[in-house]
Amino acid sequence: MLDGVTFSRKRFFILASISAGIIFIGLAVLAARVPFSSETLRKRIIATLSDRLDAEVELGDVRLRALPTLHAELHDLIIRHEGRQDVPPLISVKRVLVDANLIGLWRKHVAHVALEGLEIKVPPKERREDSRDEEGKKRDAAVATSGNDNGTMATTVREVVIDEVVADEASLTILPRDPEKNPKVWSMHELHVKSVGAQTRMPFRSVLTNAVPPGEIDTTGSFGPWQRDDPGLTPVEGGFTFEHADLGVFKGISGILSAHGSYGGSLNRIDVKGETETPDFMVTVSGHTVPLSTKYHAIVDGTNGDTTLEQIDAQFLKTAIVAKGGVYDVKGVKGRLVTLDVEIPSGRLEDVMRLSVKADKPPMTGGLRLHTKFDLPPGDIDVVEKLKLDGAFVIHGGQFTNPNVQKQINELSHRARAKDLETARQKVTSEFSGRFKLGGGKLSLAKLTFDVPGAIVELDGAYSLPHETLDFTGTLFMDAKVSETMSGWKSLVLKVVDPLFRKNGRTVVPLKIQGTREDPKFGLDKGRVF
Repeated sequence: MLDGVTFSRKRFFILASISAGIIFIGLAVLAARVPFSSETLRKRIIATLSDRLDAEVELGDVRLRALPTLHAELHDLIIRHEGRQDVPPLISVKRVLVDANLIGLWRKHVAHVALEGLEIKVPPKERREDSRDEEGKKRDAAVATSGNDNGTMATTVREVVIDEVVADEASLTILPRDPEKNPKVWSMHELHVKSVGAQTRMPFRSVLTNAVPPGEIDTTGSFGPWQRDDPGLTPVEGGFTFEHADLGVFKGISGILSAHGSYGGSLNRIDVKGETETPDFMVTVSGHTVPLSTKYHAIVDGTNGDTTLEQIDAQFLKTAIVAKGGVYDVKGVKGRLVTLDVEIPSGRLEDVMRLSVKADKPPMTGGLRLHTKFDLPPGDIDVVEKLKLDGAFVIHGGQFTNPNVQKQINELSHRARAKDLETARQKVTSEFSGRFKLGGGKLSLAKLTFDVPGAIVELDGAYSLPHETLDFTGTLFMDAKVSETMSGWKSLVLKVVDPLFRKNGRTVVPLKIQGTREDPKFGLDKGRVF
């Protein structure tokens, strides 16, 4: 279920393709309009990219060769968000190689562009209103339609296409809002984009290493046409595989995850559907592995990484889990908040206990229904310590696997029904229900009801997961009188106290349960008798 933390990672290779595609458009314009000198080319690159991207552009040395084919070599290209000197450049490229031929240029096609040392650094999303006045907007419109050099170039941007762009061994960095938090870095071993242009649908393929959890993502799809006025509306679609993702980076769980799926929509609303398999998923506190598989539907905002989990269907052993929620950034804290609404409509208690307790055998078996709020805050501590749950459960047909514990339950039921103490004890099942809260590794239970034939126990208390200790107080309700639970002279003596415990036609006994999960101690709460 926690695999949900990994879903939103797929947005980043989309951002990479977007940013790289923007650069390629500007380069295509300049390559298609072959200038007479390297310096002319350099000036046009700066002017065109600045105009088309609303950005501040820096460019180092430019070399141009026209024969036998056009070859341009650009060094130290830097593109910054306009007015954003407080963050690193959005795009920087150590070297750009552009190759074209005369026939291709005539058709407004550039054959090949290679980018070496491409680094994309996406800054935190900034809210700001468009400060341009009406005159500025009119000037923009005039430039877009005028016949001067800039206007012609803007028109050309919409017409030129780069047949292939290659940017291998590039990097994508997502900068956090909080400067104290570490940025997320993705290494793109391969990035190939076809048919790159301002008004084209651009097929791409990328192979990259995911940061957290570490693993290899392979994705193919298409991106564009680029929506300059509202980049968040830029279309994107494709499919992906995610292999060998090590969940051990999240304290408290482990396992190797693989995933595959598809995505589509626009950059600010990417609809993702996929499946995951983790054959060796483990919650560390238990030390037991289970095969975990999930199917999910998520909505990802590619501009800030927030993920809404529309539906998660998880399956492990004989238990199915249905969940909805989201994965969101938390200001000032490393990591993201996972918040879910979780339901087990018809599961097995022993499956859940295999994930949560250390014993080779689960302490108890039975049918399980459960509903809970699930909050996993960010932070570098064990999952069991930071996980928060708040919900309710029902256990049907429960039986304890510890023979001594089950023997005591059988004995309780036998005596509570005033059975002949000389007859054999029947093995009984137990019914449980109640509310629970988990926080700081402590499971608190309220209105816990334990029902066996002839007796009902109502408890309140807590169970420590790390230490497996019990501390409960409650009340035992029995059909039999206290004296009827014993035989011989003990039964005669206890007849004296029957009225003390008899209320409304049944016996009411205050009790307490302490000790450990392996060795629980049941006793009379003497302080509450009177």
